[in-house]
Amino acid sequence: MNFKSILSLVLFVASLPLFGQENYKTVSKVDSTKIYTGGKPYEVKTFTQKFKGKKPKKVILMIGDGMGTSQIFAGLTANGGHLFLDNFKKVGFAKTQSSNKYITDSAAGGTALSTGQKTYNGAIGVNTDTIAIKTILEMAEDHGFATGLVSTSAITHATPASFIAHQGSRGSYEDIAADFLKTDIDVFIGGGYKHFAERKDKRDLIGELKQKGYLFLRDMDEIAKVKSGKLAALTADEHNEVIPKRKMNLPLSTKTALTILNQNKKGFFIMVEGSQIDWGAHQNNTGYVVKEMLDFDQTIGEALEFAANDRETLIVVTADHETGGMALMDGNMKTGMVKGAYTSGDHTATMVPVFAYGPGAENFTGIMENTDIAKKLMNLLGF
Repeated sequence: MNFKSILSLVLFVASLPLFGQENYKTVSKVDSTKIYTGGKPYEVKTFTQKFKGKKPKKVILMIGDGMGTSQIFAGLTANGGHLFLDNFKKVGFAKTQSSNKYITDSAAGGTALSTGQKTYNGAIGVNTDTIAIKTILEMAEDHGFATGLVSTSAITHATPASFIAHQGSRGSYEDIAADFLKTDIDVFIGGGYKHFAERKDKRDLIGELKQKGYLFLRDMDEIAKVKSGKLAALTADEHNEVIPKRKMNLPLSTKTALTILNQNKKGFFIMVEGSQIDWGAHQNNTGYVVKEMLDFDQTIGEALEFAANDRETLIVVTADHETGGMALMDGNMKTGMVKGAYTSGDHTATMVPVFAYGPGAENFTGIMENTDIAKKLMNLLGF
């Protein structure tokens, strides 16, 4: 076997652990997937803009993975011209480039949003020298805040992992799962059960979580009943399924997490990810994109309901990058029909929107670096 063949084999084997969680990237060639024909719209509520002060006690950071302006407007069209995002009056844009690439991946993008530092594609909570960087979630813990993560992907996947783990490669799922045990995170809900329970090193991380006082659950009905304490909820072996097959309910999971975290009177930080907007765009599947966008927007509605009543909570909604180079070729606000077209089956370098609601929202307007979002949040929370 020559050197080129050996190198190819090594690269293939190295990619195997990653592929298990990255197979959603297969681009669809079916033309019908480019059109979302419409569905029944949900009602969008308008929330008050009156807040208690200029700085928040609580922060909800919401990341629509792969969500650019076309993905948002596709959802808006499908829902008859309105989204819960209409409530956000302070709007800006973020540049998404990583330290080593014009086009970022979710690991570098997530790390920028969690730490305020640029890093290389594939990095999870580490800098360009693979040295761990403290994340905003870890800073919140240090200051006595409650903390949480909710995601429709595996909780060990790049975006949520970037807020709690420190690994040189996003594919190190079992190492990422073990990093959860090094923190005192109060609640996490997402997929990834096998990385905690079916490990090569035979560690029983579920047992260890229980020893640390976590209630461990897998069923959404049981998860939704939890009001306090520490909760570890793993709703799928790896990633959660697509809508409508998905057993995890993102709006309900977010509502549950907020109820638990709000028991801490000092405040909290939570990151909520709508992971699969990205996956639909990777597949160039407009129907997939729209359904996930609407699910994410209804989750934003749950966050707004909480924040409007609380009046001390800042919500920031953004994306780690845009996916698919999505363009809207036709649509109908009355029927909800959306016709999409795509320039790529991967991420693009375009700026992504930043929406803010609550005390401190005025800090998130104009064009900024993705790292500025983390820095602004840290400053507002006094970290």
